[in-house]
Amino acid sequence: MLSKMHSMLVAKTPMVLSKPLQCVPFSLKKKIIEQLLQAQFERSLADGDLDFLENRWLKIEVRDLQLVWFISNVNNKLVVSRVQIPDVSFSGDTNDLILIATRRQDPDTLFFQRRLIVEGDTELGLCVKNLMDSIDLDSMPKFIRLGLENLANFIESSPQETL
Repeated sequence: MLSKMHSMLVAKTPMVLSKPLQCVPFSLKKKIIEQLLQAQFERSLADGDLDFLENRWLKIEVRDLQLVWFISNVNNKLVVSRVQIPDVSFSGDTNDLILIATRRQDPDTLFFQRRLIVEGDTELGLCVKNLMDSIDLDSMPKFIRLGLENLANFIESSPQETL
């Protein structure tokens, strides 16, 4: 019984969260995402590791949460926009993206299973993937890292047929 409830929570929580998230103004989401990106990639920006994204747009879509945003490096600062023409886009479901972020799931595996969709400029997509692979989890702000790790543990402990 608990196992079934756990599976249902893992499978249905994103759908339940998608409705309230639609009520949050984009300006607030933008501010939060930009602050998190700046905190995570401050060093990478200073080192020029994100120059490949200069004036190019990366679309991120979390399908089951119905969230979409675009990210670019403008004047050596990561900016978020509601609508742009993407050079490359990444889309996936919440649970898969959490598992990728915590290195519990290989993005290539999810790509070949069509659970992670990458479209557009292949070279730019590979640069983004390589950057994500190079992130040291310990360099993440502690509250983000611990939150993601706890979510990943919860997702992974769910019976596999629901994932």
